[in-house]
Amino acid sequence: MKAVIQRVKQASVSVEGKIIGEIEQGILAYIGLGHEDTFETAKKLVDKILTYRIFANEVGKLDKNVQEVGGGLLLVSQFTLMAKTNKGRRPDFAPAMPPNDAEVLFAELVQYAQTQYSQIKTGEFGADMQVMALNDGPINFILEVV
Repeated sequence: MKAVIQRVKQASVSVEGKIIGEIEQGILAYIGLGHEDTFETAKKLVDKILTYRIFANEVGKLDKNVQEVGGGLLLVSQFTLMAKTNKGRRPDFAPAMPPNDAEVLFAELVQYAQTQYSQIKTGEFGADMQVMALNDGPINFILEVV
């Protein structure tokens, strides 16, 4: 399981011109699910995202997590993160979890996140989404859990 997390001043996801998820300061997290991923891996990833210290403390050091600053977490499923890109000029999406399984696991991931923190928003699984973000920093990280 992989995530690209971005520290944002604000972010939103729209489907067919309608905003379906929106946060102010916080983390925009793109989530990629692979064949071997389980609910246990999903829990590990959510816990890592919620406790990852990417917000500045009083002296400017990255020492606070999203919960400590009261920020939002916008979760967006993105199978393209799982693509193999080391050969050729076309991504190979074989490592990505099949859509039906991924939809179930992503829903479980979101439910778990909501039990851990109240400020969770999401995109729409499988939809053609438009994501707007005002990156803060910019600060971006790639997180992987197994």
